[in-house]
Amino acid sequence: MKTASAGVRVSSSGDGEGLPCSPSFLRCRALFSVKAPLRSITAWNKLEFAHAVPADFVVGVEVEMCPSNGVSLHSSLQAVSHTVVVLWGYKACKAMVSSTEHSWELSVQVDQREGEEALKLNIRVKGDLHIGGLMLKLVEKIEAPQNWSDHALWWEQKNCWLLKNHWTLDKYGVQADADLRFTPQHKPLCLQLPNMKTIKLTVSFSSVVFKSVEEVCKALNIRRSEELSLLKPPDDPKKKKKKDKGKGQTGDDIIDMDIISGTVGNSLYSKTMTATYDPENGTPASATSLWFGENPLTASQPNIPAEELAKMYQSLSMEDKAAINAGWLDSSSSLMEQGVQENDRLLLRFKYHCFFDLNPKYDAVRITQLYEQARWAILLEEIECTEEEMLMFASLQYHICKLTMSTKPVDLLDEPEIDEVDAALSNLETTLEGRSTDRILEDITDIPKLEDNLKLYRPKRLLRTFKDYWFVFRDTSISYYKNKESASGEPIEQLHLRGCEVVPDVNVTEKKFGIKLLLPVADGMNEVYLRCDNETQYAKWKAACVLASKGKTMAYSSYSTEVKNIMSFLQMKSLAPPPGQAAPDVESMDMNAECFVSPRYAKKYKNKQLSTRILEAHHNISQLTLMEAKMRFIQAWQSLPEFGIKYYIVRFKGNKKDEILGISYNKLIRIDMSTRLPVTTWRFSNMKQWNVNWEIRQVAIEFDQSVSVAFTCQSCDCRVVHEYIGGYIFLSTRSKDQNETLDEELFRKLTGGQD
Repeated sequence: MKTASAGVRVSSSGDGEGLPCSPSFLRCRALFSVKAPLRSITAWNKLEFAHAVPADFVVGVEVEMCPSNGVSLHSSLQAVSHTVVVLWGYKACKAMVSSTEHSWELSVQVDQREGEEALKLNIRVKGDLHIGGLMLKLVEKIEAPQNWSDHALWWEQKNCWLLKNHWTLDKYGVQADADLRFTPQHKPLCLQLPNMKTIKLTVSFSSVVFKSVEEVCKALNIRRSEELSLLKPPDDPKKKKKKDKGKGQTGDDIIDMDIISGTVGNSLYSKTMTATYDPENGTPASATSLWFGENPLTASQPNIPAEELAKMYQSLSMEDKAAINAGWLDSSSSLMEQGVQENDRLLLRFKYHCFFDLNPKYDAVRITQLYEQARWAILLEEIECTEEEMLMFASLQYHICKLTMSTKPVDLLDEPEIDEVDAALSNLETTLEGRSTDRILEDITDIPKLEDNLKLYRPKRLLRTFKDYWFVFRDTSISYYKNKESASGEPIEQLHLRGCEVVPDVNVTEKKFGIKLLLPVADGMNEVYLRCDNETQYAKWKAACVLASKGKTMAYSSYSTEVKNIMSFLQMKSLAPPPGQAAPDVESMDMNAECFVSPRYAKKYKNKQLSTRILEAHHNISQLTLMEAKMRFIQAWQSLPEFGIKYYIVRFKGNKKDEILGISYNKLIRIDMSTRLPVTTWRFSNMKQWNVNWEIRQVAIEFDQSVSVAFTCQSCDCRVVHEYIGGYIFLSTRSKDQNETLDEELFRKLTGGQD
């Protein structure tokens, strides 16, 4: 029989016993038999504990006989209730169940100031030492005059932060083989903004990404941080060598925000006053134009030369887009937990394409960065658009460039803004005095209706032919009849628009004014196309359809405003100059027209042809202010059919082949991978519940009328898709209630994983 220290006795006889003792916590006795000359014993047939142990307590034990070095014993006890975790160390066989009597050496690496080498310290500790006490021991041993308040412990093997200072080493499961690192929680990070400029600023690596992004947005004066997130740049093996060679040359192009911000506590770029937000609703206490003078983040970047744009351009398939979209970071985990290291480069982007409460007075940076993200999406053809739309976007870019480069400084205070309180008081005063005014809400007994001849087409038919019908739009429904005379009888069909999707199908140059309606049904969406005769008819019917999709009638106050906006948008898309307007002078365009369109269109036309068409379109928007032009660009981007759709490769339950899943701000789209055509569409408004089976990584969604789907993600972790769905559901709950604050806990519940 051999005897080891720490109360462990190992018997090699047939009925011997090993007694690992820890009197203050538990007593364990195991009976086993040994057949010499076996060196490994794994057959334990009985365990006895001095205290009650849960029924789901799992025990695994291994004993290894070492001829020259005595005994080494490994025992792993795990419980759901985290009651006990035991590890018997090598040779000495020290019991780690309770450390009140035994201590051991713990190795900790200490990260010091930049430029100084890291220290490697050995600290003698016990299992009942709390994390705060361990950090105190480290600081006392270092004896360096430095502020250590931002430092915390990082556990390399477990890939986690030890941030609960009152927890003991035993509770965390830290033992002698743990490799800890005492490092700052805030570290420098390089972020590429939507305008393609790279900034360097200090970010929390220990907070969840949701909080870190909130920190960044507050520093940059961007409201509604919940709409943004961090994306890992896609790997390009072809350019890897080139990047490595030129890595040191990009340092001059990086804007160091920590240097610009000056003293800690002041808002970045603050020259006149500190940027302060209302604690109730997050609204700035004053206009952002008063916070800073020349802010580089509010100025649009000049368009790069066509040659450089051509180098950046890559034709992306849906599979390529799916690979890029897999790089979104988990909002519920920290940067360090996701493998992000100090000075790494990430992309800051608007992740959720649901932009709430855009206000030119408060959102100068936010609107500019949104415009830049939209501009690059158009130029690099990350989103498809027609030739007419490309030229419209080009004319807006040209106009914005001209205004940005003008010597006259832009004063955001000149931007028009409606004060809701003043407007309400003015209307009340007018009503009391009995004067006529635009009614905010018409009499509910006299809801307006539209009646007119329109053309209708359903794609399921073989021939794409539009038929004339007499249409009547009332409340939130459209009824159509064979002709006007039969309108007093039963309609051929009634289309209920509540919850539908309204997509423009317009080409102003070809006089094509169509409205595509996606009507929700049990198994997805039905498509119906309406064709109008002219712009005025289109504007009225499109505005009515948009309101009806939200459950509102034409009596709603915003109907007339919606009609005017649509008419203005159509005029902006028109490439012909206004009547009586002289032909544009191509020589007056002092910029290269090719830099305002994607490389594919630049190859299609000569520079002079592009200049002529851009200047023709520019006549219709030449009176817009800088902020109005940016807002028009964003609105035009939002009107594109593919706006906001993120693609992922999935496999639906019961299918053997992969398919594409498109996720938008209001729907899920099932797309056939071979034809690239949508098969089914499901609206979030019809969703009853969704859940994730984290063991098999499957997302299951249940819709109204007993429709359910389930799929596994092939191009990314299912967490990415789950977070997208939960994020859009959360953002749909926001309102302009002045007392409302962002419910971060609800966001975490809807988007967080359960790994």
